[in-house]
Amino acid sequence: MSTAGRDVPAAGTLAPAASPELRKHLGFVDLIFACVLMVVIPDFFGTAVKAGSASVCLWLLALTFFFVPQALVVSHLNKRLPLEGGLYEWARVAFGDFIGFVVAWNLWLYVVVYTASIGLVTTNYLAYVLGSEYAWIATNRPALIAATVGIIAGLMLVAHVGLRIGKWVTNAGSALTVLTIAVLIALPFVRHAQGTLAEYHPLKLALPTLSLFSFSVFSKMTFGALCGLEFTAIFAGESRNPVRHFPRAILLSVPLVASLYIFGTSAILAFVSPDSVDLIGPIPQALQAGFAGMSTARIIVPAAILLLLTNYLASFSFNFAANTRLPMVAGWDHLLPAWFTRLHPKYRTPVNSILFLGIITLVASLAVLIGVRELEAFEMLQIWGFAFYGIAYLAMFAIPLFAKRESKLRSGIVLRVAATCGFALTLLFVVLSIFPIVDVVNPVRYVVKTIAVLLGANCVALALFIQQRRHYVKNSFRVLSRLCRFTR
Repeated sequence: MSTAGRDVPAAGTLAPAASPELRKHLGFVDLIFACVLMVVIPDFFGTAVKAGSASVCLWLLALTFFFVPQALVVSHLNKRLPLEGGLYEWARVAFGDFIGFVVAWNLWLYVVVYTASIGLVTTNYLAYVLGSEYAWIATNRPALIAATVGIIAGLMLVAHVGLRIGKWVTNAGSALTVLTIAVLIALPFVRHAQGTLAEYHPLKLALPTLSLFSFSVFSKMTFGALCGLEFTAIFAGESRNPVRHFPRAILLSVPLVASLYIFGTSAILAFVSPDSVDLIGPIPQALQAGFAGMSTARIIVPAAILLLLTNYLASFSFNFAANTRLPMVAGWDHLLPAWFTRLHPKYRTPVNSILFLGIITLVASLAVLIGVRELEAFEMLQIWGFAFYGIAYLAMFAIPLFAKRESKLRSGIVLRVAATCGFALTLLFVVLSIFPIVDVVNPVRYVVKTIAVLLGANCVALALFIQQRRHYVKNSFRVLSRLCRFTR
């Protein structure tokens, strides 16, 4: 299986970094910013706050048994297969075309569904910035629709011009996210020194209660909050030196991400109780409470919230751009129509894939608002999106354990133990993904809908794979027949 413009390995082979046709815009610093941006997701600070005083203990467990194993596995696979398409290609080489296609399908759906929440997040943050008199914006359907349409159009434009511009969106969003969370982390110390906060212990350890709710929160703090290191590898063919730079970028980003999550969650808990936390905007909520009564609050709080909004917009932009590469690479491998492989003559970006993804994302964004409250819609999008992502992650952690021997992707005992830990915690997340941590209108309907979405979507993947394979075989047979007639 090789296609125009790059050396793509057949299953069981290794290959150098791919496609000379693609522009190589990503350097070492860009990869560091991308790793931090893809892992640090403000939504999951709210989930961690639900654990209350047990959050530090749960973060330490999640970092030890999921995040570090993920870093080891991703570094190993990227060194062996530094290919455009990342996890899709790793799974295809390790397990064959069908598993690779299913992995790409679930990654693609994850971005579609998760990006569909962009209108909800944007209007929620704007409501915090503009003040209580504009709180209606967060629940106003015309405002949600207008924000969704405008931002998705912007994502398509940035993806169209490529990483030459897109990487600066990523870098700015990542840097501003770190700055905003750093302000949040410092805030309880300042308030304690001023005497307005009686006590503050950011590293207080407490054991969580053993309950289904605790397991659900923990699973979201592990897989939900700490996944994403491998997503940058989708752009391996557009990185200057993925084999050398990517593992080093992971090494530097891991301690930074750990510090942001642990101290950021403790800072929120200093001002907001677990029962009253806003799951969509936990950091803006904490900033408002923490700066209350300070003369600079009217300037600092809106500015910090706007800076944090750049995290969402930048991460959505990076996710969106990466997601346009998956159909392109699958098209190179003849697992999707060649229509998805068309590149812009100047920017070398997959223009048809960008158009298709934009339309599908817009439809998903509007459809999810039908018949549910905004908070429930946000929870549904988050759960469905990360459940799709979890299915892809199960395949990733299975590669060091069960990859075909000829693929040379299996590893030693240390990496096998790491992969086993990551696989187990990912499986826990997928199993518990149907368990909501917010009150919903109809819990039974919520569970049934989630199961139907996950199973139905992967049945569609099977049908698409079979149809495309038959079409490819039929066309190959026609070409062979014509060649035989010509040679006669």
